[in-house]
Amino acid sequence: MRKIIEYTQVRRKSLWMCAGLIAVGQAAPAQSLPTTGAQRQPLRNRQQEIALALSACPSSLASQAAVYVLDASGYVMARDGQNGFTAIVQHSMPSSQEPQCLDTEGARTFLPRMLKVAELRAQGKTADEIQTVVAAAVRSGVFQPPARAGVIYMLSAQNLVPNTKGEVVPFPPHVMFFGTHLTNRELGVSATDLGADGNPNGPTFVAGDGPFSLIIVPVGAHVEKH
Repeated sequence: MRKIIEYTQVRRKSLWMCAGLIAVGQAAPAQSLPTTGAQRQPLRNRQQEIALALSACPSSLASQAAVYVLDASGYVMARDGQNGFTAIVQHSMPSSQEPQCLDTEGARTFLPRMLKVAELRAQGKTADEIQTVVAAAVRSGVFQPPARAGVIYMLSAQNLVPNTKGEVVPFPPHVMFFGTHLTNRELGVSATDLGADGNPNGPTFVAGDGPFSLIIVPVGAHVEKH
């Protein structure tokens, strides 16, 4: 398993970008994807992908979580769940891998967009075409924002996410809380005290806007027991 690189170096490069990819606001940039041509992420061995998806979950949830895996036409359910949690490896960009473990409300609101993006990408749609479809679905209410607060675990040590420059880089384990409607100001984080990449300085911060915003909370190393 890849050693987690120092938090202060990686967090500032990638946390803001990662949250922006999963939190779609009404302005609907949807997912930050390459803007030219259609690209597809490579498929992996199913059992390996299941293990990678479950590495995002706390050990107490992994054994009973539903799991989705990617095939040539998009995501398919590899295993039904028994505890309301859903594990999936999101690909914001074809070369990225973002294992996630979504609670029931996260699976209701965030998961459908992930599935649709993968379906459209498998059909050969360009990034611009995908963004247009997803943006329209957000505006029309097909993709709904969370109705309550919830959590998405990203505890894997194998996260590879896009940073603000569009580079795919290693990413430390963290937890994302959604549906709080909190702002950086309410967390005591200054919107003007930023790093070189534009991320707020602070032990935690809010990424995204409005009902799709996420509170990012980095955590220590996660021991996987599946």
